[in-house]
Amino acid sequence: MAQIHIRIDDKLKDDGEKLFRELGLTFSTAVSVFVSQAVRERCIPFHISENRVKDITLASEKTLAKDWLLPGEDAAWRDL
Repeated sequence: MAQIHIRIDDKLKDDGEKLFRELGLTFSTAVSVFVSQAVRERCIPFHISENRVKDITLASEKTLAKDWLLPGEDAAWRDL
């Protein structure tokens, strides 16, 4: 079995775990269901709009950049 390590906002993780528990799933099982559905249907199994994806991607990249950029490199992100 493969293991995947991801970064996710603490509150989102907690909210997701609560919802999945209510649905009788673990977080890991819910992610597996998502990936299985995406592979089976050959698409993301829900609607994604372009503007929302850009907002989420940019926010995620800025958050991750703090962990990976060298001091001073964050100036490049200020213009985004």
